[in-house]
Amino acid sequence: MMRISIDTLRRWDKEQRFPAIRQSGKRFYRATDIEKYLAKMNIAEVDIFEAAKNWTMSNLPVEPDSLFYCKDSSIFQYRLNKLENALGTISELGNSYPLITSITGEIGNNSFDHNIGNWQDIPGIFFGYDTDRREIVLADRGQGILTTLKRVREKLSSDEEALRVAFTEILSGRPKEARGNGLKFVKDVVTENDICLFFQTGNAKLELEKGDQSLNISKTSTRIRGCMALIKF
Repeated sequence: MMRISIDTLRRWDKEQRFPAIRQSGKRFYRATDIEKYLAKMNIAEVDIFEAAKNWTMSNLPVEPDSLFYCKDSSIFQYRLNKLENALGTISELGNSYPLITSITGEIGNNSFDHNIGNWQDIPGIFFGYDTDRREIVLADRGQGILTTLKRVREKLSSDEEALRVAFTEILSGRPKEARGNGLKFVKDVVTENDICLFFQTGNAKLELEKGDQSLNISKTSTRIRGCMALIKF
């Protein structure tokens, strides 16, 4: 399954790189450990950001690779918990790893909350991460921020304008409903911590990092369906 030799397995066991379980003088391996190794190798061979971008730009309504596809919010929450556990093992992050998990959750949950029942074609989101490369990618093929915010701010006319409003204002919609809380929280966390964010919706992109006092928003040469985010930490 792992396509490596017995000698390599023995060496990795000795180095504690891929430890075995010893019983009666024999080496045994957990199926879950093998699955984690294979998943990590699959991710290492993929540029996650490019995979998400290609998915959001494609004219073909196909589901992303199962390794990255969260069809509903329960799957997303399960994988988000796995991400937090993985981040918690990175000593350099200190106590900031829950914040990274929180902004990932905000962006992912926004996709589900604002598109439920109104997905353009493929429901659910793309969610992938690589802790070695210190990056997290989320994407959806939903309505995008402009369409979502025009329900409560009819005069919005561009993706750039909608992106600015989403990250700076809290808009009241139906009673007891407010749009914009989540992304404003994301902005505050990013600008106060060693985190970088790239966010695109339609043909507008935002680039944000620690210490930024204003939003760097510009028009892109490419248009995507829905939204896409890259978090680097």
